[in-house]
Amino acid sequence: MNGGWKKWGLRLGVAAAVAAVALAAWQYLHRDGLGEGIASGNGRLEATEIDIAAKTPGRIREIHVDEGDEVKAGQILARIDADSLEAQRAEAQAQMQAALTAVQSAEAQVAQASNQRTAAVAQVRQRRADLDAAHQHLRRSTELAAEGATPRQEQEDDRARLLSVQAGLDAAQAQASATEAAVATARSQVAGARANVEAARAAIERLDADIRDAVLRSPRPGRVQYRIAEPGEVVGAGGKVLNLIDLSDVYMTFFLPEAAAGRVGMGDEARIVLDAAPDSVIPARISFVADVAQFTPKTVETKDERQKLMFRVRASIDPALLARYRALVKSGMPGMAYVRIDRTQPWPAKLALTPAQ
Repeated sequence: MNGGWKKWGLRLGVAAAVAAVALAAWQYLHRDGLGEGIASGNGRLEATEIDIAAKTPGRIREIHVDEGDEVKAGQILARIDADSLEAQRAEAQAQMQAALTAVQSAEAQVAQASNQRTAAVAQVRQRRADLDAAHQHLRRSTELAAEGATPRQEQEDDRARLLSVQAGLDAAQAQASATEAAVATARSQVAGARANVEAARAAIERLDADIRDAVLRSPRPGRVQYRIAEPGEVVGAGGKVLNLIDLSDVYMTFFLPEAAAGRVGMGDEARIVLDAAPDSVIPARISFVADVAQFTPKTVETKDERQKLMFRVRASIDPALLARYRALVKSGMPGMAYVRIDRTQPWPAKLALTPAQ
């Protein structure tokens, strides 16, 4: 008997839970009185944030903008003191000039060694010719000495002369080899000096890039949101100086339950109504729907809703519309986002757009 009551109690508990979830979903979809075809969620306007930071360590020399200022792409926002970089660049330029001089000196040594090699090769040729002549003289004197036409002394003199010429040829060949090595050494010195020139040039280019990066420019149009540092402060590499918001990319993130999120597609029409302007309807498009459920943030109204898994959805405002109302767009403004989960149903009058929109 007790087991039966427990089973019935469990079934009743499950039925009550299902009914509670269904009721919560119904209330979620009907709490604004917009009908079953409209789902909504609260959120705040957000915009892409951009941190303007120093690439290299240094002292902030000047900041040209204040919080709230509109800036254009490429506009100079601040400058980092680059005196140290300028000094390093001057040093690198001096090193490059010294390397260029070393290249010229090494090239001159190559030319000199090449001339010496040419002379040594010519000397080898001369010594070989002398050796051929010495061989001929020795052969004739040997033949004549055998016939008794010349004294033996002449034969011995020709043999000594042949040995002397052979030694001269060996010396000339050694000298030619030495000049060849000198040419190779001089050429390697040229290559090393040219490598030093390229290294100095690369250092100058790197320092030029760092000096350019010391001038902080806006990467895109936007509005200054925060001045994080002030002139005179020292910032490290990557130290933030300013924070911008890109007013061409404004959106509202909100959350929908699974039943509604599953019927929302990318590019679907959406409507945004800000708390500060409840009578103004802002057209938007769905630009993101999470593929993984998550807990809703604590800003959702009721505790029951916070305990349910929801899907994150993003509604983006048309950049052309933002351009017309740039001065009025403010990140962080709270409001409601609405999306049709039944595309066959028209937007209710409360969310209808004016002809100008």
